[in-house]
Amino acid sequence: MIFDTHAHYDDAQFDNDRDTLLKSMKENGVGTIVNVGASLEGCRKALALAEKYSFVYAAVGIHPDETGSLNEETFALLKNWCREEKVVAVGEIGLDYYWDKQPREVQKKWFVRQLALAKEEGLPVNIHSREAAEDTFQIMKEHAKGLNGIIHCFSGSRELAEEYVRLGFYIGIGGVVTFKNGKKLKQVAKTVPLTSIVLETDCPYLAPEPYRGKRNQSAYIRYVAEEIARIKEISTEEVIKQTEQNARKVYGL
Repeated sequence: MIFDTHAHYDDAQFDNDRDTLLKSMKENGVGTIVNVGASLEGCRKALALAEKYSFVYAAVGIHPDETGSLNEETFALLKNWCREEKVVAVGEIGLDYYWDKQPREVQKKWFVRQLALAKEEGLPVNIHSREAAEDTFQIMKEHAKGLNGIIHCFSGSRELAEEYVRLGFYIGIGGVVTFKNGKKLKQVAKTVPLTSIVLETDCPYLAPEPYRGKRNQSAYIRYVAEEIARIKEISTEEVIKQTEQNARKVYGL
């Protein structure tokens, strides 16, 4: 069954049909979804979704764009959420120099604190890095020793992907691999062993071809799996089976 390692069903784009859509997942070959928090409110909603649906789990963490909301009080709240039964990771956390919504030093401070939190709570991490590849990797090398997790929506070079795999991390691949201009990610998909790849949507964003530009959802992961299978010259079912095993291993399910 398809395992979507990174979704945002708490997003307002799903307000009109969230329940119907999630109830249709099994018949569409989707077995497990991790709904990832990005803000304090997003974490609350992720926890509620995990409580409501047996096949949905939650990751709790504060996205770099939202790190302005963190202080000792809200960080203590995040720590408590990490201990909820269906929380499987700290994420999404990291750096975002594309939007630069928060000062870079603030982003770095809370990235390091959340990595330490994951270590303390014995959880994997789900890493966001946009236009910040070098700083993200340096922080990971220094502060993520002993951790494992997923480099979400990987957009770096083949060489960087190999470095993360050496550190014990999984490479998250989604809809971009199906794009004609996704050549860099296609190279990554070719080079990285299937045992170090997980599938993700980042829905409602980054829908694969033929749905590019539309609202994304977990059933569309099949198109991602088909493209990886084409690149690696193996069957789609092999991709789905191995990436599900990888996801279960990293999230401890």
